[in-house]
Amino acid sequence: MADSTVPGPPRLLRIQEVSAETGLTPRSIRYYEEVGLLAPAARSGGAYRLYDAGDLERLRFIAALRMDAGFSIAEIGQLLEDEQERSRNRVRFRQGDVAEQRAALVDALARIDRQIQTLERKRSRLDEMLADARERRAHNQAHLDDLEAGRDPDHGPHAATPGLALEPVP
Repeated sequence: MADSTVPGPPRLLRIQEVSAETGLTPRSIRYYEEVGLLAPAARSGGAYRLYDAGDLERLRFIAALRMDAGFSIAEIGQLLEDEQERSRNRVRFRQGDVAEQRAALVDALARIDRQIQTLERKRSRLDEMLADARERRAHNQAHLDDLEAGRDPDHGPHAATPGLALEPVP
């Protein structure tokens, strides 16, 4: 009888299975590989890409950065590189002498500072977009309030504001 507590080899998935697990299209997965954000864990005898649990986690992280937060491929690449370097710096710090520990910490701080700058730029842009959306909402709400009060909607200075505002049709 086999011991069920002994782990077997990690399960490798083909691209269609990964697509189903992550919600990403096979084309997106291949693209992330082409631009260097992902390297499949292995290739099958038939040259099929095979992915492990770490690849799935990385793809979910990439997808969240790309779709949820709107990061560019270059920004994602930098964040992933920084994350890999963080692991290397941790090893350097634990195994190195004082000079090596200092170098690892200086590098880690520089990478974190770059990440903070990237995130602050992203937040600033999102804050601008949010303010614009709130302004458009207030403008349209004012038009609706005018209509509901039996007044002709004001077509003042906001009428020419570009964006996604839904201007009333006269």
